[in-house]
Amino acid sequence: MTLRYAIIGAGMMGQEHIRNIALLPDAYVSTIVEPNDEMAAKAVQTAIDAGIKAPERYTDIDALLQSDKADALIVVSPNDTHFDMMQKLLQTNLPILLEKPSATSADHAWSLVKSAENRAAPVWVAMEYRYMPPVARIIDEVRNGTIGKTKMISIVEHRFPFLNKVGAWNRFNARTGGTMVEKCCHFFDLMRLITGSEAVKVYGSGAQDVNFFDENYDGQKPDILDNAFVIVDFENGVRASLDLCMFAEGSYWQEQVSVVGDTGKVEAFVPGPSRFWPGGIERASEVIISPRAERAPTRSEIHVDENLLAAGDHHGSTYFQHLKFFELCKTKTGKPEVTLRDGAHAVALGAAAEQSIRTGTVVHLENRS
Repeated sequence: MTLRYAIIGAGMMGQEHIRNIALLPDAYVSTIVEPNDEMAAKAVQTAIDAGIKAPERYTDIDALLQSDKADALIVVSPNDTHFDMMQKLLQTNLPILLEKPSATSADHAWSLVKSAENRAAPVWVAMEYRYMPPVARIIDEVRNGTIGKTKMISIVEHRFPFLNKVGAWNRFNARTGGTMVEKCCHFFDLMRLITGSEAVKVYGSGAQDVNFFDENYDGQKPDILDNAFVIVDFENGVRASLDLCMFAEGSYWQEQVSVVGDTGKVEAFVPGPSRFWPGGIERASEVIISPRAERAPTRSEIHVDENLLAAGDHHGSTYFQHLKFFELCKTKTGKPEVTLRDGAHAVALGAAAEQSIRTGTVVHLENRS
């Protein structure tokens, strides 16, 4: 059986999904749902360039759901469309890969969890950063006891500003949920995954200091944060921090993830996408393991197949995630590795960070496990 995918939202990330699905065995993108003509044309060309026949295009999901031309759904539309769209999609019996964030508010994210409680087909929330090879490596090291008992986590992302999207939807808190939800739900998800615990307290400081002050959309000025520090305390005593700067595209490393335990430390260093680097040069990621006793760190380069690097901006993680989702769809056994509940926790953490930044107060989180 060849798995037919429908891509709902065929912008930049939707096109990355198309390229990665083209690398899967027995799979292709049969349809796209995209109201914007320019993005639809680019998505169709992306499929053709990837060796897939041109997918059929619809302008709304109702037409797609009446067509019976998809075996799995990939939702890559703007954040503020997710909640209403998922109300319809959850009524189907089709597997769904829902791009992060699952919703723009914690209430909506938890509502989706409830709506999907009795659903037989899986819903997987796309958290690509879990599957970046260097990040996956340090997660394995933590689980294997390399650093003993985890005590502290530090995540740094210094990168380029938000890219241009259709309708500039990613310039506004109302449409994205805020930078801490839109961008940083990835990192809050990693914190939860590594700690194996739930957050109880969040404190953040941030602002819009550099980006988009010269932009105006029908009289509306962008209000999105471009930098922040966030500290998160977890139930099991682990503390985590996030350092985000979105006007630092000159940085050699885009992400740095450090986990410190009582017997050592592991770190992942990840460069940004090659297409944004002078000459389009690919740079290898690195992992460093630093045991306390030996005081002799070991450094490893992490290389990713060039075909996977060419398929997107996330160091092959979109492909590795798709492999697991594909297997789930084909075998119809097992459970998603990233559930709607995981997605809701990540949104709730991001929303709490946004609230803390706005109010200057510590935000205590309700346990909704």
